[in-house]
Amino acid sequence: MDYNNILYETDDRLAYITLNRPEKLNPLSHALRAEVYDAMKEAEKDPAVGVIILRANGRAFSAGYDLAPNPDDTSELTEPRSGMPDTMSTHPQHYDWSRHALMGHWMIWELAKPVIAQIHGYCLAGGTELTSMCDLRIVAEDARIGYPPVRAMGTMDMMWAPWFMPPVKAREFAYTGDWFTGEEMCQYGWANYAVPKEDLDEFVEKFARRLGHIDNDQLNYNKRAVNRQYEIMGMRTGLMVGTDIEAMSKHRPAAGEFGRRVREGGLKAALEWRDGPFGDFRGEYTEKYKNRELAGSDGKKGEEGDSDYSR
Repeated sequence: MDYNNILYETDDRLAYITLNRPEKLNPLSHALRAEVYDAMKEAEKDPAVGVIILRANGRAFSAGYDLAPNPDDTSELTEPRSGMPDTMSTHPQHYDWSRHALMGHWMIWELAKPVIAQIHGYCLAGGTELTSMCDLRIVAEDARIGYPPVRAMGTMDMMWAPWFMPPVKAREFAYTGDWFTGEEMCQYGWANYAVPKEDLDEFVEKFARRLGHIDNDQLNYNKRAVNRQYEIMGMRTGLMVGTDIEAMSKHRPAAGEFGRRVREGGLKAALEWRDGPFGDFRGEYTEKYKNRELAGSDGKKGEEGDSDYSR
């Protein structure tokens, strides 16, 4: 299968899926996500493959969902009715985005083979959701993992933090959107290992080949046994409820502020406004919004639907 947004290759027991839009920090467009899901299924059906490695080209794993989609960025693998990856629903409702994203990621959860996320550089917002649904995470020590959309756009689309981080750090992550280093995320339990960036490729390969000594059926049952424990504890329901709350957050009075700023000044300016007081991400590059007022305090309101920029 030829892909437009990813690379797919196999090497003995390993399958490599590589996000390949490095010029834009691998934004998770509909087309790219559809190809990732398809490649995972390709690896799943290959009896020679035992372990899947999800990684990325360029200086970042992913900056998150594609906020400025290119109409030419298409894939024959998207669902023709919705234009999005097929999740068994067309998600017709106005605030169905987070529900759609979560339902797509359940495919990784139920995949018959373990998936290792190899993370370097930025891993933000939707990138954290994609990697959190993988079975194992190995990160570069200096990676930056965060969720800045919670500062102005909506709650986390997939509320994974309470399941994989200590409670107080889960709250910090979900409340502030601040980034944590790969080393810190390993200390908090989200990542299995944090290694120097220059050693990441070799470490992941060695770990994956070690795991690949186990036969496919046993790997499948090992994964299923662990997954069902999380589900008994309520993870599947909890994450779905989180999508309902994310939709509610789009109805708050200031929900349209980000979209209005995109419309009036462009995406870059809106991101600078969002992150300015925090001094990170786009806020690193401007002094303009360091002391900005709260969203909506200028009396201007965005139009209905502006908050859809959460993706």
